[in-house]
Amino acid sequence: MAAGVFPDIEGASVLITGGGSGIGAALTEGFLRQGANVAFIDFAEDESRALCQKLHDALGRTPLFLQADLRDIASLRQAAAEAADVNGPVSVLVNNAARDDRHAIEEVTPEYWEDNHAVNLRPHFFAIQAVVPGMKAAGGGSIINFTSTSFMINHGGMPAYTAAKGGIVGLTKGLAGALGPFGIRVNAIAPGWVITERQKALWVTDEGLASHLERQCLKRELVADDMVGPCLFLASATSSAITAQTLIVDGGVL
Repeated sequence: MAAGVFPDIEGASVLITGGGSGIGAALTEGFLRQGANVAFIDFAEDESRALCQKLHDALGRTPLFLQADLRDIASLRQAAAEAADVNGPVSVLVNNAARDDRHAIEEVTPEYWEDNHAVNLRPHFFAIQAVVPGMKAAGGGSIINFTSTSFMINHGGMPAYTAAKGGIVGLTKGLAGALGPFGIRVNAIAPGWVITERQKALWVTDEGLASHLERQCLKRELVADDMVGPCLFLASATSSAITAQTLIVDGGVL
C-alpha cells in the first residue's frame, strides 16, 4: 500500500459500497490504515468476513461489514443508517460497487437492462441521498463515485454497463452543483483496466493484456491499490477546492 498520509481522514466516518473485494477491498483497507472509521456494504458474506478478519489480524482494527443487496433500496438505506449509528454521520461516501458483465446487444432484455442499472447506477444516487442529511448538518462532506474509462474508450462489449458508467459522470456533475452550497464535494474516479482476481478469472488473456499495456503510457499492470491514493486525495481536505471533476486513473491510455 503506497498511499500517503492524510491526517484529516483520521476519525472520519467512511462508507464504501462494494467494499468486500477487488478495488473495494483495497479502499476499505486504505481508509482503515488512515485511522478512519470504515463501514462497507457488500452482498458476499464469506468474502467480506474474511476481509474483516484479515484486516483485524494485520491492523488490530476491523471495518463494519453491512450485508445488503444494493438493488434493494430499503436495505441500502438501512445499511447507511447503521453505518451512521455506529461510526457517526457519514462524512465520506465512496460509491464503488459495480458489476462489469459482458453482454451482446442482441441479448439485452428490458429486465436485464434494468437489473444492470440497479447495480451500476441507481445505488449511487440513493446512497448519496441517504448520507446527505448528515453531511449537510455537519457543514460538508466528500462523495466519490467510481465510474470507468470503458465508456470513454468506446468499449463495445457491455453497452448497459458503459451507459451506466457514463451516467455516473452526469450524476456527479449534477449533484456537485446541487450540494456545493452545503460544502459537500462530489467527484468521480475513472479507473482503467485494473487487474483484479475477477478480471483474471473472466477476461484477462496474455494477448489482450499485452495489447492494452501497449496503449498505456505506464508499462505495468494496474492493481486495486492504485485506486487508493486518488480516492484518499479526493476524500481529504487536500482537495478542498475540487468538485464536479472526474479523475482518470488509467496509466495513461487517455
